[in-house]
Amino acid sequence: MPASSPVTIWVTTRKGAFSFTSKNRKSWDVGGPHFPGEEVQHIAQDPRDPKRFYAAAGNTWFGPHLYASTNRGKTWKLSEQGIGLKEIPDATLKRFWTVTPGAADEPGVIYMGADPGVLFRSPDNGANWELVPGLSLHSTRDKWNPGAGGMMVHSIQPLTGGRIIVGISAAGAFRSSDSGKTWQPYNQNVRADFAPVKFPEVGQCVHSLKGHPTNPDLLFQQNHCGIYRADFAGKEWTDISKGLPTRFGFALAVPAAEKQTLFTIPIDSAEHRYVPAGKLRVARSRDAGRSWKLLHKGLPQQNAYVLVLRQAMTSDDRDPAGIYFGTSTGSLFYSRDAGDSWHVLAEHLPPIYSVSAAVN
Repeated sequence: MPASSPVTIWVTTRKGAFSFTSKNRKSWDVGGPHFPGEEVQHIAQDPRDPKRFYAAAGNTWFGPHLYASTNRGKTWKLSEQGIGLKEIPDATLKRFWTVTPGAADEPGVIYMGADPGVLFRSPDNGANWELVPGLSLHSTRDKWNPGAGGMMVHSIQPLTGGRIIVGISAAGAFRSSDSGKTWQPYNQNVRADFAPVKFPEVGQCVHSLKGHPTNPDLLFQQNHCGIYRADFAGKEWTDISKGLPTRFGFALAVPAAEKQTLFTIPIDSAEHRYVPAGKLRVARSRDAGRSWKLLHKGLPQQNAYVLVLRQAMTSDDRDPAGIYFGTSTGSLFYSRDAGDSWHVLAEHLPPIYSVSAAVN
């Protein structure tokens, strides 16, 4: 996009959602709270129709809800006709985790991932939904287990030609090449150190999975047990954790402006769940994970015992890339030079669940 066109960063939290809009990524206009008081898990723009947005929200008392907007998030309406779990006896929809528009050759198709480990598809911009049985009722389902946050489909990466891959915690990655009719586990060479079998067919705990925006066949995942790279049509994942201070983490960003660049935020361990030694550092690789550099200019380097959740990191479409992430303590940081330096965009927000970028 032209540098003069605005970029908007949507931030969802435990108590509503907020928007931050800028033309120069230096001064920002703040909007919100949207859905005040609700737990908002995720907000996504449809790049095929940029005025359309989707929001996964809800709360403990009234359950999850899905909303749609046709005016760039100014107003919202419920958009959840057909969402239910009649196919899975005694199951309850606990949370809607993520909403993802379909590929460029799937006009009107929207996907939504939820707890307990289910995927829904809408063919008509969210007006109606149906369960994707090939994944949600997969033959390996009895081997899936909830992670600390529950059992959810949290990462959805549609590709063209009927191809799609998802990440489930804790079940692993699954891919389909026939528009979601059938699914195959794709977890070869991915560790499950917490399980009796260290390299099982399924049961791995994917934390975040993304394809490159301009080459979505190139896949990356931050896993409970390391960070990995793969090709959609490949046979196995390549472990690219060497050079990082820890294998554990949640967040992942893959900017469009660079061909082999990715970002993650190392977290001390599954037991501690804060950044190592209280130093907030972002790891960047510009060679698809073959080497890493820890970036910290402008970030707190002492007593910063924070956590960044799985959906709380993103990148924009500018060059140099903008990188954005939010912490569980309500701080929002960003870089407008692909991670070389960092700035505070907001403080004192509620705990941040997700960060996503949109264009105006």
